[in-house]
Amino acid sequence: MLLVVWVLYHKLNNHKNLREFGRLMRELGADGVTATLSVVAALMFVNWFLEAVKWRYLCRYIERISLWASVQSVFCGLTWAVFTPNRIGEYGGRVMFLPPRKRIFGVVAMGIGALAQLVLTSVAGSLSIAWFVNRFFDISFIYGAALWLLAVLYAGFFVVLYFNVKLINGWIKRIGFLRRFHRFFEILTRYSRRELALVFLNSLARFVIFTSQYCILMLVIIPGIEFLPMLLMIFILFFVQSALPTLDLFDFGIRSVTASYLYAHITDQDIAVMAIASCVWFINLILPAILGSVFVLKINFFGDTAN
Repeated sequence: MLLVVWVLYHKLNNHKNLREFGRLMRELGADGVTATLSVVAALMFVNWFLEAVKWRYLCRYIERISLWASVQSVFCGLTWAVFTPNRIGEYGGRVMFLPPRKRIFGVVAMGIGALAQLVLTSVAGSLSIAWFVNRFFDISFIYGAALWLLAVLYAGFFVVLYFNVKLINGWIKRIGFLRRFHRFFEILTRYSRRELALVFLNSLARFVIFTSQYCILMLVIIPGIEFLPMLLMIFILFFVQSALPTLDLFDFGIRSVTASYLYAHITDQDIAVMAIASCVWFINLILPAILGSVFVLKINFFGDTAN
């Protein structure tokens, strides 16, 4: 965090960057800024609505819940996620809307949805990193090819694992201290590959939406930026975010510094890139967490929560 603070201070203290960012904002105008942020905010609601649909679908073997209850639980989970490393509190906040005896099953089911999202992040991120290193670093053909091979194997592992997720239950049974918990993981065997594919398609739609949020802001605020490199660097940014153990409350610093480093290879608009990363962080995580705080009050910790 200290390193992030130092980098942010160094970037923001660069008056040339600030003046250039100010020029970009003036060219965009107040109406342009409002329209762009409105579109990005609307996509945020679509994104989390799709997550609520996915969560309701995953719960079908645990507890039948209404779509409205699913929406509430998703936003409640986002509120809890803000205060925990790597958003682990999202699991606890969301399953509190299930009956107490079914909450652990809910955590496992939620893990399937999270794994589907991780597969997309890992596949897109690993392949994009291989492209990034081969394009912007002077490495030999052999090392470059080896990196591509490693990226393909890494991506392939996650795809195979996801569509064979029921194997995890068998692994749990073979690990001594985890064996007593295997009954909670038996729910993994109930999801067919067709059902997993539907969850995956939902996750893909969400992936397209939050990628589009970055793309819209980048193309509007930094006109003329190369589209393909911009897109692949967004995938790398997602990959780094998923790998680093951070709190959502302070995640904007990590996002901003990472984005600034990546996009320095294709644009000199450091402040604009950092502003875009921080804007998406606020709209996608902090704003929903604030909205979700209303639903936290509805949680019944020791019994059923009304749908």
